[in-house]
Amino acid sequence: MDSLTQFALGATVSALCLGKTLGARKAAVLGGLLGTLPDLDVFIPFDNPVDSFVLHRGWTHSLIVHALVTPILGELFVQSIRTLKNHRFLVWWTVFLCLSTHALIDAMTVYGTRLLWPIYPDPVGMGSIFIIDPLYTLPLIAASILALAHRSWSPRLGNWLSTALLVSSAYMGIGVVLQTNAEARAKTIFANAGIETDRVFAIASPFNTLLWKVIGLQDDRYHNLYISLFDDDLDAIIYTHLRHPELVACLGGNGALKKLRWFSKGYYRAEQDGDTIVISDLRMGLTPNYAFRFAIAERAGKTVRDTTPTVASDQPRASEGDLEWLVDRILGRPAIRMAETIDPQILRQTSRSAC
Repeated sequence: MDSLTQFALGATVSALCLGKTLGARKAAVLGGLLGTLPDLDVFIPFDNPVDSFVLHRGWTHSLIVHALVTPILGELFVQSIRTLKNHRFLVWWTVFLCLSTHALIDAMTVYGTRLLWPIYPDPVGMGSIFIIDPLYTLPLIAASILALAHRSWSPRLGNWLSTALLVSSAYMGIGVVLQTNAEARAKTIFANAGIETDRVFAIASPFNTLLWKVIGLQDDRYHNLYISLFDDDLDAIIYTHLRHPELVACLGGNGALKKLRWFSKGYYRAEQDGDTIVISDLRMGLTPNYAFRFAIAERAGKTVRDTTPTVASDQPRASEGDLEWLVDRILGRPAIRMAETIDPQILRQTSRSAC
């Protein structure tokens, strides 16, 4: 999640746990700083952009690492803050909660988090909430502002903090339910259209959990569906695009390709941009405006050679008309995303007779 959300979550958690002992304001500041601490891994130097992409949210987000560093940080606070000297267990518990909740809500986004590194090295990425979601964040911001505005503790403040955490957590849970529903609906839509997918993955669309981007994956192509909570699924539009596996068929030893396949869990596509072979993570961004695109090889005639991975040429994060399309689709109004009809691919629309 974004840094503001992480600060607000840490501040709310810490104020609720340590507010009586340390004071609401000081506890909120302490928790906010702890809540952003795992993201300091952005300052770790990596060899290339692909490593930076796949290794972010790594060991600094591991619950195992959090458990190991909790006594160190906790004892630092106990020894340096007089009012905490007789509350060692509470301080340690607060430190662990501030760190671990950061990692846990990151794991709910599609980017993923290596929660159990080094025992389980793969990232966990649910995709049930977008990296920025105002409905999740606003209750926490309100709670943290209240805590920062109160030097001393009061039961009423505690009630507000508890309510904010309950509301935000409930919203996160509802997102998981809606994601499961979107995937089930997508499987039916694909089946009615005669499409046999290998895997289906629903991902929250920008800033909300009412509209879901669902990817239906096949070996040589993928299908995008955009499903709103208010949709009539009989009017669903399927956008089909090629993955171009032939472009990377001879790159089995390419290290960057292996890492991107692993990190994307297979949800990637290859494309040729001039003489450059580019890999895009299908889960993040909208076709063709993917947030993470990497040039990993060059092609000259029939020869393909590995290159040092670089970030592919910049693309706009949105296409013309996307904002209007997004609003229409969130509200369940039928709309065609023109950016996905420009490519010479297949645009399918299910018919009412399909069912």
